[in-house]
Amino acid sequence: MVTKERVLEALKNVIDFEIGLDVVSLGLVYDIDIDDENNVTITMTMTTPACPLAGLILQDAEDKVRQIEGIKDVRINLTFDPPWTPDRMSEEVKKRFGI
Repeated sequence: MVTKERVLEALKNVIDFEIGLDVVSLGLVYDIDIDDENNVTITMTMTTPACPLAGLILQDAEDKVRQIEGIKDVRINLTFDPPWTPDRMSEEVKKRFGI
């Protein structure tokens, strides 16, 4: 069964190479939608619109989610509205960075 939790677990294996942390802990994943046919749409952002590795990170996210059994299709929507802020990071990551 395809669930948001399984998609989030897959996305925890997607690393922002510049920071060295996963996109879920960084708070880069804004929304996950799964339709009745197991098509997944993920809305996410980058820490900055000028992120030089955005294409690689988005492709890695798509590849990781496609590995989930039962997924029919994956679509990633990149947005900068609202812009990412450190407030979106997990509590563990905030502590790590002293925030």
